[in-house]
Amino acid sequence: MQRGATSFALIAGIAGLGGLLFGYGTAIVAGALLFLRHVFSLDASSAGLFVAIALAAAALGAALAGVLADRFGRRRIIALAALLFAVGSLLAALANSIPLLFLGRACLGLGIGLSSTVTPLYLAEITPAKQRGAIVTINQLLITVGILIAYLISLAFADSSAGWRWMFALGALPAIVLLLGVLLLPESPRWLLQMGRSEAARQALQGLRLDPAATQWQELAANNPGQRSLPWRALLAQRRPLQIALVLAIFQQITGINVVLYFAPIIFHAAGFTSTDGEIIATVGIGTINFFATLLALRWLDRIGRRPLLLTSFLGMFASLLTLASCMLAQAQGAFLYLLAFAVAAYVAFFAIGIGPVFWLLISEIFPTGLRGRAMGLATIVNWLSNMLVTGVFLSLMHWLGEGQTFFLYALASLVAAWYTWRRVPETRGLTLEEISASFARDDSRAHQE
Repeated sequence: MQRGATSFALIAGIAGLGGLLFGYGTAIVAGALLFLRHVFSLDASSAGLFVAIALAAAALGAALAGVLADRFGRRRIIALAALLFAVGSLLAALANSIPLLFLGRACLGLGIGLSSTVTPLYLAEITPAKQRGAIVTINQLLITVGILIAYLISLAFADSSAGWRWMFALGALPAIVLLLGVLLLPESPRWLLQMGRSEAARQALQGLRLDPAATQWQELAANNPGQRSLPWRALLAQRRPLQIALVLAIFQQITGINVVLYFAPIIFHAAGFTSTDGEIIATVGIGTINFFATLLALRWLDRIGRRPLLLTSFLGMFASLLTLASCMLAQAQGAFLYLLAFAVAAYVAFFAIGIGPVFWLLISEIFPTGLRGRAMGLATIVNWLSNMLVTGVFLSLMHWLGEGQTFFLYALASLVAAWYTWRRVPETRGLTLEEISASFARDDSRAHQE
């Protein structure tokens, strides 16, 4: 591998650690709660609040991330996310009271929210068009790695009385690595140009590319004339990209992925699995499938394109959820329980090759630089709020409607999402960020003329 390629891979890998923190921070709570219920005598409402406080803080972090990244730069906000995650992990690990435990979880949530916005934003802005799909998907891949590591660590410390402290404390290690690694990260050339710092942008671009890239510099400078952040009202003029970002943010959640990831043991138990097999499949097994399917997406996004993978994802999720719901309604027994388990595995795989990574990739591509941070922040807020809503009402839906009927709703949402993708989502493979923005501008212009 050439030195330039090695350097760029290192930069992308360091920045992508934000995804690992995201995945680890959201998944480790399930294992830790098994201890915390007893250590701190948490009742059901307190345990629910402990989970919800991180989601609420993540939504707040996402709300702040875009504004902060547009004002102070992408690199500094990556560092802030890492710092919050490290502090939150250590506070939670050392907590000897409920307020300190909750404060640590809130810090973790803020770090997760910042990271969920700024990591794909930074990766999209530093990457050449032909590699952008794969590089931005490193973020999603490392989210799945973080989830899988959290599952494995939870299993490793399951029999230790102080296991919950180790679960939180180990999360500080990648955060510290990222905090130190930020020193090696150049600032986004596009953000520097937006701030009028053309010479710093040129140096950052030369440090990132595998060749002098004079032509790329000329194109980048010509399309980013040094105008500072655009006003918020300019975001309303981005009607089509804004609609796509917000609708996909909702569809990524209302098709049920975090219901499956968070409540898999409950789903398998409701379906009839009475041994520990269901819990094992629901944790390490599903985490492994999620990782390898995302790895496939990383290879395919720049070869096949975003739109085909998104359509395949939603249609595959529809078929999988339909099978899962049918098995539950039929009260599957014997061999049909394994069909149900296969449907869950297929559902996670179809999510991971499409809407899982493609959502984060598309929202990092479809807005102009002067609005990109805030637009991504808004889409991420909607994503987190949708997550809170879907996971918050899942158990109630199971009680009111029944298991099978609940998953029929998620199947229907997947089918509607496929229809929306077919009608509204464009292909962005191989285009520069500036070319994508220009394409949306031309479409809006034609729509006004008509």
